[in-house]
Amino acid sequence: MIMSARRIFTSAGRFFHFQLQTEMGIIQFPSLLFTNYFHSSTSMHVPEDAKSQRFLRSKFKDVDDALASFNHIILMRPLPSIAQFCRFLSALVGMKQYHTVISLCRTIESLGISHSVYSLSILINCFCRLHLVNFGFSILGKFIKFGLEPNTVTFTTLINGLCIDGKINGAVDLFNDMVSGGYQPNVHTYNVIVNALCKSGKTNVAIKLLKGMGERGCEPDVVTYNAIMDALCKDTNSIRGFFKILNENKCISPSVITYNCLIQGICNLGKWNQALALLKEMAGQNISPSIFTLNILIDNLCKEGLVSKAQAIMKIMIQKGVKPDVVTYNSLMDGFCLCNQMDEATKLFDQMVSGGIANVCSYNILINGYCKSRKIDEATKLFDEMLKTSVVPNTVTYTTFIKGLWEAGRPGNALEVFKSMCSYGQQPNVITFSTILNGLCKQGNLDEALTLFKAMEKSRLKVNCVSYNILINGMCRAGRLTDAKELFSRLFEKGLQPDVYTYSIIIKGLCNEGLLDEAYKVFRGMEECGCLPNDCCYNVIIQGFLRHKDIPEATLLIDEMVDKGFSADATTFELVIHLLRNDDLILTKLRNHSKCSKGANFK
Repeated sequence: MIMSARRIFTSAGRFFHFQLQTEMGIIQFPSLLFTNYFHSSTSMHVPEDAKSQRFLRSKFKDVDDALASFNHIILMRPLPSIAQFCRFLSALVGMKQYHTVISLCRTIESLGISHSVYSLSILINCFCRLHLVNFGFSILGKFIKFGLEPNTVTFTTLINGLCIDGKINGAVDLFNDMVSGGYQPNVHTYNVIVNALCKSGKTNVAIKLLKGMGERGCEPDVVTYNAIMDALCKDTNSIRGFFKILNENKCISPSVITYNCLIQGICNLGKWNQALALLKEMAGQNISPSIFTLNILIDNLCKEGLVSKAQAIMKIMIQKGVKPDVVTYNSLMDGFCLCNQMDEATKLFDQMVSGGIANVCSYNILINGYCKSRKIDEATKLFDEMLKTSVVPNTVTYTTFIKGLWEAGRPGNALEVFKSMCSYGQQPNVITFSTILNGLCKQGNLDEALTLFKAMEKSRLKVNCVSYNILINGMCRAGRLTDAKELFSRLFEKGLQPDVYTYSIIIKGLCNEGLLDEAYKVFRGMEECGCLPNDCCYNVIIQGFLRHKDIPEATLLIDEMVDKGFSADATTFELVIHLLRNDDLILTKLRNHSKCSKGANFK
């Protein structure tokens, strides 16, 4: 097989002209990065044994933490094995620290630790991720030099690198060389090629490759089918055509897995009637549906609010000998909750408890249903009952219940549950904190909300745009514009991209304070920051100008809004009516546009 690898390496050279000398500067850069980290990491006051343990577990809070552990571990004797170093390098790959991994691989090699197939494959992957696939191919030479045998993962990584660079033909050629060299592609290898072919518009070639999978005895999985269906799913006829190809091909006999993938793809398009038709076709093909088939259909029907149809399907499946599981019942119960049929949902839940199959997800669904239907006492009772069972509430349980309590006007209870969550060892996530933030802001406890927000920033949680939006909105509503603007600026400092909702909030806040010039500047700066204004943004700033009786500027913005295909909302229209009773030019324009749009219908 080593001779085969050598032949593949030589064959691959047909496609690439290595420019190693000129490109080495790119690779040498990380060694400088490593040196800088090495010197800076000494200032971290972390117990020495903790560094070793973190290295061995390969769990780090950030790249500095990882490098501090690495710098400590390489001073120890004996040194860790190459397998342990591989786990460490994989963690850095997960952080997308590709340059750093390349540099550390050289350091590991300089320590006298021999590479393995796994470590060299990691190195190839990093080069490929950096769009340096040529260097990835050069690592094949190291395999031969060290007497190592490249495996399917190695070649799949290179194929993926070529696909990342858009060199689809090269990827296909390498795939063929790999097969002719005696290496057996796995389903991941096929998925990489199929996905790239579909994305490049070569879906027909991808389907031919799918046929080849059957010939080589490699069973396609959900990813394979989804890649092709994603390309074909612009219309249902294409999916049906794809299915016809599978039926006509002797090498790929549609299995229950095939049908499940197709049914899921069609359900994703909202074509549940077509999905039910496929269920009938399964019977015609003498293929028995599985529990997964049942769950796909039930879940999608319930999400569409078609609970009665979902129940009918479940009865049919039971008759066919398919026993519903906890996923089935959870989907059905969620459907009842979505349709506000809480009595039915409760009955089903009680049956699940009696049958001993209710899990944490079951409790979460019903608690959420009670909260959304404003039955907070029932939600509280269920939550208390849950604490007495063997089913442990998780972060979703607590977050759902806390949100329900806030919305029911019970902030004190919500904060008590939040404290008990921490005491029970459940870690709040960013959604939990955002829920508390939202509640505090609505109550007017902005200083407390700001304190919590700063604690979030200092924690390991990644504060997102939603958290900023909640706090900025709270500050604007309370007239604390200085705090709102500071938070808005901090978004950019943290590398976060404000969304249209963020801009709408800050523009409205500025307009309310009469700072129209500043609001207009923010509005015009949206496009430069990669966020195009939507109808909400236009309405907010137009309302600001109208409220301050700046009709000329409002008129220009209304013209612009209408030209872009957006409509006035009810508030904008009322302001226009109020201010322009004697001049109906703008009023007529807005009314005419509203008639042919999805905006509000005004009389």
